[in-house]
Amino acid sequence: MTIVDNDQLLALSEDEVVTHSYLKHVALPSGGTLALITLDNGKDYKRPSTLGPRTLHELSGVLDTLRTEASAGTIQAVAITGKEYCFAAGADLSQAASVPSREVAHDLAALGHATLRKLSDLGVPSFALINGIALGGGLEIGLHCTYRAFSSAAQGIGLPEVFLGIIPGWGGATLLPRLIGPEKALRVIVENPLKNNRLMDGPAAVELGIGDALIPSVTFLPSAVAWIDGVVSGRTKVVRKNEPGMIEKAAWGTVVKVARSQVASKIGTVPKSPFRALDLVAAAKSGSLDERFADEDDALADLISGDQFAASMYAFDLVQKRAKKPVGAPADVSPRPVTKVGVLGAGLMASQFALLFARRLGVPVVITDVDQSRVDAGVERIRGEVDKLLDKGRVSPDDANRIKALVSGSVSYDAFADADWVIEAVFEEMSVKQEVFRKIEQVIAPDAILATNTSSLSVSEMGSVLSDPSRLVGFHFFNPVAVMPLLEVVRTASTSDETLATALAVAKTLKKTAIITADQPGFVVNRVLARVLGEAMRGVEEGTSFDVVAQGAAPLGLPMSPFELLELVGLPVGAHVLDSHHAAWPERFYPGDGLKKIAEFGHILTRDKKGTATGYDPAAVKLVAPSKKDARPVDAAEMQRRFEDALADELHRMLEDEVVQHVEEIDLGLILGAGYPFQAGGISPYLDRSGASERVFGGAFHEPLIVGPASRPSSTVRRASRQRGRTRSRWPSCRGSGCARTRRSSSGRHPG
Repeated sequence: MTIVDNDQLLALSEDEVVTHSYLKHVALPSGGTLALITLDNGKDYKRPSTLGPRTLHELSGVLDTLRTEASAGTIQAVAITGKEYCFAAGADLSQAASVPSREVAHDLAALGHATLRKLSDLGVPSFALINGIALGGGLEIGLHCTYRAFSSAAQGIGLPEVFLGIIPGWGGATLLPRLIGPEKALRVIVENPLKNNRLMDGPAAVELGIGDALIPSVTFLPSAVAWIDGVVSGRTKVVRKNEPGMIEKAAWGTVVKVARSQVASKIGTVPKSPFRALDLVAAAKSGSLDERFADEDDALADLISGDQFAASMYAFDLVQKRAKKPVGAPADVSPRPVTKVGVLGAGLMASQFALLFARRLGVPVVITDVDQSRVDAGVERIRGEVDKLLDKGRVSPDDANRIKALVSGSVSYDAFADADWVIEAVFEEMSVKQEVFRKIEQVIAPDAILATNTSSLSVSEMGSVLSDPSRLVGFHFFNPVAVMPLLEVVRTASTSDETLATALAVAKTLKKTAIITADQPGFVVNRVLARVLGEAMRGVEEGTSFDVVAQGAAPLGLPMSPFELLELVGLPVGAHVLDSHHAAWPERFYPGDGLKKIAEFGHILTRDKKGTATGYDPAAVKLVAPSKKDARPVDAAEMQRRFEDALADELHRMLEDEVVQHVEEIDLGLILGAGYPFQAGGISPYLDRSGASERVFGGAFHEPLIVGPASRPSSTVRRASRQRGRTRSRWPSCRGSGCARTRRSSSGRHPG
């Protein structure tokens, strides 16, 4: 058995918000006594109960006491539940992120096992009464119990660890597949976390076989006690239809192998946590709990002490805290009320806007286009999307009718006369957008706000035709509009504080995360991606194979290769993005000439009948291949270096140009707008770790570096522990030639 250094863990967790284990003895209806533990950190629902070293130490002591009582025959069952709305939200991540070494991480993993497995060794049956949030270690408490009951109203149930760069390491990776089989377990352990951390509710958990009973929420605790009494007395028999049988056990290895292939094809092999989880599920088929839990201890220790978990915690902090209050938001400025929205356009993108505004703002929305047939088609498209939401149970029949009633169409701009907010979604051509704004300004109220969804055009130039350019703001959505959480809010030199405040308020009501950017080509996300795509096209046009270029980009951690990304956004759009950035900065951004040739051809990748990429079309490759005498191919390592150095250079310049105030906004934009994985922490921590920041501008974006204890110099371990995993941007918001982020030659460095 692993020896745990409890003293060190307790010393490191002095600031832990302890979740106490309150014990109460309850008389069972048919006789005997139930020992009921309630987990409660003494905070309201906004601060869920978590499990740190001190919490586990207290729970362990209570379980030791109950084992003694069970041995004496004074209790016949043990149950564990949580405070209102919350069972337990898993491990205290702030404690995990602060461990100074792999050894301490291993102790934390072993402490979790040593404590929770006592629930299965009490000498009497144990019951988890899951009344609310049960995440990670919280759900693992339930898995260690003999039986589990879920409230019908319970929400937020799952094992999200893989999403955060670790694994369910307190028994979940072993016990869950043994309970419901590898296929269903992998859905919870790997598939759901990788789908934007999808969680379950109580009914879904019971349907999957994790729970033994679903109990109505209005009478949850008394009904749960009655159910326990039935089980203990033998009147109620628990049947588990999803326990793996002979067939499931025979196919166990195949199921894991298929899942491994699917994960690799979707996210590549850079993220470590999904594959460690797959290893553990594969091993869960056989062996003792001591052996399997030792494997979990090792995996959790490796991952907690590694760089990807540190990066995940940085990303988690960005999304959970920084995203809630956009940096640069005007102080003490009230937004204008929005009681009606106008959408200029009736195409696919405009229809997505209209539906989102009607659904989230709950105000009338009118769309317009040049002829009635287009307007009618747009309105019908929106109504069709509402019907799809209704069919999926995403909206109620009443909500569906309300949304449909809010949307109308017109061929006349007069319909916008009483609109407070008008957003354009017309052709991405400056003259077209200017003409539309010139006309609409003559109709709308003097204080109505105008927004543009442009992805790359100058918002300032667009507003130059307005008599009042202070009312114009960039409002750049990402596609698909309903799904992608990011909004780039572009402030020009003329945009007023009231306009900006209103834009941010609208973004919040739309349930989007806003980052404020300056008005420069590509803003944040497209500027970064344009540099990546440009380097990719430069590589193939110089003679490096498409495969090698993709291999060079893989370590960046993007969710797909540059060429898959180009096909996703559309080859003509990609060529336009490259050209617009090349026009602004020809010395750094590669032009889209070669990509235009491929766009005319139609595709880069070959695909099978299911749409899965199988390779590169020889005809597309030939279109951009140089002659043999002009070819200058490089290997994957050189391509990786080119990508890294180009990105480090571009991020550095974006900070110097004050596109955003801090590098954190760039990382937040890439995570929410480009699908950059949590375990990479955005691009800047990776560039620091790879050495690109040092190579390109002789510094780093973060001090100290965002790395795990295994990568820290021994002299910084103690300091890193004190900082509890928090970092600051190397460059504060400073100005002038003496600022740390402006001390480099005016010519700068750029790769290739």
